[in-house]
Amino acid sequence: MKTVSISLSPNTEKDDISLAIKELKSKNKIIGPEIQIFENNFRNYFNFLSVFSLNSGRSSLLVILKALGIEAGDEVIVQAFTCNAVINPILKQKAIPVYIDIDQTLNINILEIEKKINNKTKAIIVQHTFGMPAKIEEIKNICTKYNLYLIEDCAHALGAKYNNKYCGTFGDVAFFSFGRDKVISCVYGGMIGINNPKLEEKIKIIYDTLDYPTLKWVNNQLRHPIVMNLFVLPLYNFLNIGKVFLELSIRLNLISKAVTAKEYIGTLPENFPEKMPNSMAKLANHQFKKLDRFNEHRKKIAQYYKEQIGGLFEINKEAIYLKYPLVVSDGNKIIESMAKYNIMLEDGWRKNVIVPPKTILCKMNYKEGECPLGEEMSNKIIILPTHINITKEIAEKIVYLLKSLI
Repeated sequence: MKTVSISLSPNTEKDDISLAIKELKSKNKIIGPEIQIFENNFRNYFNFLSVFSLNSGRSSLLVILKALGIEAGDEVIVQAFTCNAVINPILKQKAIPVYIDIDQTLNINILEIEKKINNKTKAIIVQHTFGMPAKIEEIKNICTKYNLYLIEDCAHALGAKYNNKYCGTFGDVAFFSFGRDKVISCVYGGMIGINNPKLEEKIKIIYDTLDYPTLKWVNNQLRHPIVMNLFVLPLYNFLNIGKVFLELSIRLNLISKAVTAKEYIGTLPENFPEKMPNSMAKLANHQFKKLDRFNEHRKKIAQYYKEQIGGLFEINKEAIYLKYPLVVSDGNKIIESMAKYNIMLEDGWRKNVIVPPKTILCKMNYKEGECPLGEEMSNKIIILPTHINITKEIAEKIVYLLKSLI
């Protein structure tokens, strides 16, 4: 069985690989019609006022913060148990991330928000963790009460709903990620979706000043699904050939890392923000056409896990379950044991209240002990895969093995 992974281009199907190979040969990798096509399709799907495509989700957030006028000394409320890709754009603006603990849903605890609001607070970023919607209407009411901007972090939640309305359409503005392990993927990519008409022109002015990525960078992203699915995953645990191939590909700069070394210590790379190039828009749009099928599949796999091994919550029909979280007593032991059967459950969303695990908390302006439930959950959680390449047979094997370990 090919290695099962949560993070190494998991959504990729055969037609995605073929398209990536085709785009490697394309002469229109940087500027072309696919950008506008993807933006139009995305805007129409969610009925946004306007959208702007960028080279990553963190680029999208940085542009949003600039447009909102977030600057030195301003405070932005975020949840604990989040990614440094959310925190670094705040730090880039010399603003202050203010952390709120999570509740049992792994989303921000709305009972704690108002305690942290003061005259320096300018915005709240609401993360829909693993595609499970936060209590966004209640949070919107808080933002209205205190005249705060509401930013929705939909990196995990493309297609998820809350009270039959799409996540991303509640706030003033939303950002999405199309990273290698997201709901749809073009390896690196992001989108801004605007609901507040006052922000359209402000974001457009900033967006129009941005460059496109270099050809070398685009080629690195196009190679990623090819390298992962044709070479790394099939040979991942066979005499470690796949692991060696992965390491060599990174060292030879054939593919990019998901997170750079600078990001662990609070610094964004220089190529954020940039616009989304044509070839990556084509890959993203190709997967966007599969969105409903992908998400229905995730829901079915999540339902199966719930029935067989339980979990934190009852299944929410409006959630999309990018990943299925499970709280266990010894996650390290389980992950090591599952790896012996070519099932790689280590995806970076654990071991630290701000992920990936190597993130230096003090560089994120986070004080240990500040958000105890977030810290506890990050140390107890493991993640089960739900993506399109998890067949019923693979899910059954995962469940069978887990039952012997939990």
